[in-house]
Order: sequence, then C-alpha cells, then structure tokens
Amino acid sequence: MPNGILEEQEQQRVMLLSRSPSGPKKYFPIPLEHLEEEIRLRSADDFKRFREEFTSLPSGHIQGTFELANKEENREKNRYPNILPNDHSRVILSQVDGIPGSDYINASYIDGYKEKNKFIAAQGPKQETVNDFWRMVWEQKSATIVMLTNLKERKEEKCYQYWPDQGCWTYGNIRVCVEDCVVLVDYTIRKFCIQPQLAEGCKAPRLVSQLHFTSWPDFGVPFTPIGMLKFLKKVRTLNPAHAGPIVVHCRLLTSGECDPGGGIFLLLQSAGVGRTGTFIVIDAMMDMIHSEQKVDVFEFVSRIRNQRPQMVQTDVQYTFIYQALLEYYLYGDTELDVSSLERHLQTLHGTATHLDKIGLEEEFRKLTNVRIMKENMRTGNLPANMKKARVIQIIPYDFNRVILSMKRGQEYTDYINASFIDGYRQKDYFIATQGPLAHTVEDFWRMVWEWKCHTIVMLTEVQEREQDKCYQYWPTEGSVTHGEITIEIKSDTLSDAISIRDFLVTFNQPLARQEGQVRTVRQFHFHGWPEIGIPAEGKGMIDLIAAVQKQQQQTGNHPITVHCSAGAGRTGTFIALSNILERVKAEGLLDVFQAVKSLRLQRPHMVQTLEQYEFCYKVVQDFIDIFSDYANFK
Repeated sequence: MPNGILEEQEQQRVMLLSRSPSGPKKYFPIPLEHLEEEIRLRSADDFKRFREEFTSLPSGHIQGTFELANKEENREKNRYPNILPNDHSRVILSQVDGIPGSDYINASYIDGYKEKNKFIAAQGPKQETVNDFWRMVWEQKSATIVMLTNLKERKEEKCYQYWPDQGCWTYGNIRVCVEDCVVLVDYTIRKFCIQPQLAEGCKAPRLVSQLHFTSWPDFGVPFTPIGMLKFLKKVRTLNPAHAGPIVVHCRLLTSGECDPGGGIFLLLQSAGVGRTGTFIVIDAMMDMIHSEQKVDVFEFVSRIRNQRPQMVQTDVQYTFIYQALLEYYLYGDTELDVSSLERHLQTLHGTATHLDKIGLEEEFRKLTNVRIMKENMRTGNLPANMKKARVIQIIPYDFNRVILSMKRGQEYTDYINASFIDGYRQKDYFIATQGPLAHTVEDFWRMVWEWKCHTIVMLTEVQEREQDKCYQYWPTEGSVTHGEITIEIKSDTLSDAISIRDFLVTFNQPLARQEGQVRTVRQFHFHGWPEIGIPAEGKGMIDLIAAVQKQQQQTGNHPITVHCSAGAGRTGTFIALSNILERVKAEGLLDVFQAVKSLRLQRPHMVQTLEQYEFCYKVVQDFIDIFSDYANFK
C-alpha cells in the first residue's frame, strides 16, 4: 500500500507518551518562512523535539467534569472509559420522554480556527448508539460526516456500519436513503437523504454527505499528507456554507491505543480523538496560514483538548500535522478547474515571476525536490538484484515493490524491478516496470501471471538509435516458453500508432494446482513516441488510454503492466495522464503537479523530463479540445 506503510520505528511509537515531569514548556507560533527549518530541528534525533513538544501538551482531563458521561445509564454508550466528552462541551440531544440519559451521546463540540463549534468530534458509532448518532446529525443540522477509519482494520471491527449499502433504512426515527456513492483511491463519497419519521407530520428531507477517508493505515499515519490534503479540500468544498457542525469520527481503538477526535464535520474515528483531532488541527492551521502567515499547533491542540481530552493522540499524529502544513505551505493548492487550464498554461509559459505565475520550469523544479528515499531501496540495491536493473538509479522502493513467489531453494527470486502504482480509483492499479532484459524476461512473465495482469502497455521500441531498449519478450509467430510459462501469439494488428497483440499465456508447471491454466493477455504497443523527445500531438496518447481502459473493463480491473525502457519517464507520463484524464472526466478538475508528485513518491524519476511534464498539460488541453463537453463539466 504505497500511501500507507511506515518505517518500523514509527509503527512502534503509537503508544501514548507520559507527560513530561518538568512542568509545562512554552511553544510559540512559527512564522511560515521558518516552518521548514523548525520541522527539520524538531525531526532531528529520531523526532526527539517533536516528542518533547507533544508530551508538554495538557491532556485536557483536568479542565472539565464528566458527570453525564459517567452516569450508570450512559456508561455502555462509551467505547472507552477514558475518552469521554466534557460536560461543558458535550453535544446534548433532545430528551426522549421517560428515558433517562437519552440526551447523551459521546460527542463534543470543537472549535475551528475562528469558528465556534465548527466540528463535532464523535466516537465511531456502536451498534447500540447508531440511532443516537443519526438523531444528532439531524438535530445539529450537520450536512457533512467525515469518517477517518475503515469498518475493519487488521480483521478487527473498528466501527459499526451505520448506513445502508443501498436503498433505505430507518435508524430510530431517522430514515436514511442512499443517493450516490463514488469510490476514489484515498476516499469514498457517499450521499444520503435523511428524514425523520414523525407521527405528527413530515419534515423536509436533507442531503448529508459522508466523506470516508480509506487510506489511513491501521498504525501510524499516512505515508504522505497529499491524500489527506486533497480529502480536506473536498470536505470544505462539499460542506454547505450555513450547515451545522461537521461531524468527524474515527475508529474503535485496540488495547494499545486511544483515539480522541471531533468537529463540526462529524469526525468518525472509533473514540473520536486521534485521527479526528489530527484532521481538525490541519483544517484550523490552514485557515491560520491564510489569515496570519504563521502556525501555532501547540496552542490550538491545547485549546481543543479543553473541549475534548486527548485530541491528537500520538506524537506521530502530532508530527504528521506539521508535515501536512509544510506540504501545504511549500506547494499550495495546485488544483485547477478544466475551464481555467488554458489561462493557467498561458501563465506558466509567461515570464512573470509573481507568486501566482511560477513558470513551468519552476513548477517542474519543485518536483525534482522530491527526495529519492535510498534507504527504502534495500532489496533493489542487493548485488544480486542490481544486475537485474537497466538503469541503476531506477529501482523500486521496498514498500511497494512487486513481490514474486520465491523459487524453492533460489535466493532473490522474489524480486523484479517493478513498483505498484495507485490509480485514480484503485490502489495498486498499475505496475510500473522496466522493459525486460534477456535474463529477466522469465520474471516479467511470472509477474504478469501471478498478479493476473490482462493488459500490458509498451511505450518503447525494442531498439531505438541502435541501442537495445527492451528485450522482445513475445514471439513474432508461434509460441515461446520462458521458465514455466508459454506465450503464444494469437493476433497482431496495427491501428494508427498502436500495435495490439493478443497472447495466449499458459502456466505449465507439472503437478502444480494451476497446471494447464490459460489466460489471454493483450499488449498495447504504442509506436507514437519518437526516439528523442515526446509525441507530436496528444491524440495518440488519449486513444491509447481509452483503449486500455476499455480492455480493463472487459477483463476485471487487475493491475495494468506499463513499461518503457527503464520504467520511469514514458511509463510515468502514461500513468500520470491516465490518472489525470480520469479525474477530468469524473470531476472536471486536474492537478498535474500533485499527480506527478505522488508518482515520484511511489517510484523514482517518474515523468523524467520537463518536456514530458509539459506534455502532460498538452494532452489534457487536447483532451478538452477534442471532448469540449468536458470544458463546462463540473
């Protein structure tokens, strides 16, 4: 899971840290121009100063009373005995006649940067509290629910599914009907129509959006803040101006953890403190950046802990807040509406150096600042595996490399120079790999077989400028066998600049359970990429992406194997464009910079040259010109 795996030492630091015995230490606001340096200082020595700052925070338990939460009739409604709402900031439900404690729910009002009660931080609903949850959403006039957990993590239930998969369901006296569901790689958006079933008459139904962030790993924090910042922007875009608090919740905590959270967006995390608090603090500090050009994470966390104890639960979450704010400060909001693309491109090609008019070169230069994490390439840098690389600088990261089955008694046979890359809607939707070498072609076909690929995209010729770019891994006629896999060519047709070849691939290891299995694999070989530079126009690439998507729909969306020679420049450009055009079609939005940046975090040097980067913009413009309906798409 490229976006979610952490270094081991970070995983181990999820436990709550005891407070520093030396008494409270004062931490001051940080001006934006000092933010990068301050984060560098705090990160030194295995994040020592971040831990010190985090442990100096007040817990929030001292400032308030918890009488209502501790009443006998309410105790069963709390997931954890130590994550309770303060009496002074708890959300109060309408009293149901004759039922003691019916005004209680484990949820707290949390302020935004300047906006009082912008959020409600709630624990993830239990089966016994789901009716109260929907009653709260209705009574508080909330239009947005933010869910920061998956229903199950590591096979354990983390949150009760409080919505129907389809159709309508009634929770208590609130009827909830599913209107729409859109699944994206980092989050899912569900839209519900809710309405109370009242004996005395009908109330007008309301639309509630649930934004469910699915890329938070079970331990630690997301690998990069890019997905969370995109998610937060979507929450802000969808939440109506005059709605009630956003309800934010997270997940059920396991024995080693504890999770506070909340907000006017219903923040769902099981206990509603850790991920929930993290989300709310990032939102508030982004507002502070705009208003004051500084951040004050320590003071804001201290303040919201008075409203709900333990908001932001671990030092890793606390550090992640700073990393997200630095990402936001350094790169800003690079998302564009399709209707403003032409104007943006004119600006990029202009000579002005005003902050909003950073030229294309400057935008690309920022991409080259994405650090190549050599410490995460240990497997590819083993001597036995380095021999399998075409270009020694382009090898996969350990956290998302494609793993093959190990051949009995043969070391290193689980390795191939290939990386899983996220698509627009699905994790690990692509496999980016180099063109096979003569001695890695067997591994290439093992990968295609074991990961059930039905589609191969080839973006280079076998030879270019009299140099070998890719071993011809398929037969020109008849069949060829590599190890235990036989490849037979069934058809080879040329359409415009694309050769489409269909192969019959057979796995023929004796005595294996898979023996005799046969599969059809289609290769799209794009001839429109010149030996030097980029394709002359974008239409060929648009046609190629459309043909690949059609093939994927017919074969079940298994990973698409994409390769050029080294598996980074043309390969990255194709994958970036696939993701960018998918988003243009679905949302009428594009973000070339972040699309490429996230690829570079998954495999080094993806989209290798300024020319390839500019080509991404050109293809999008061509796409909009060809399908002008999308120019007005919202």
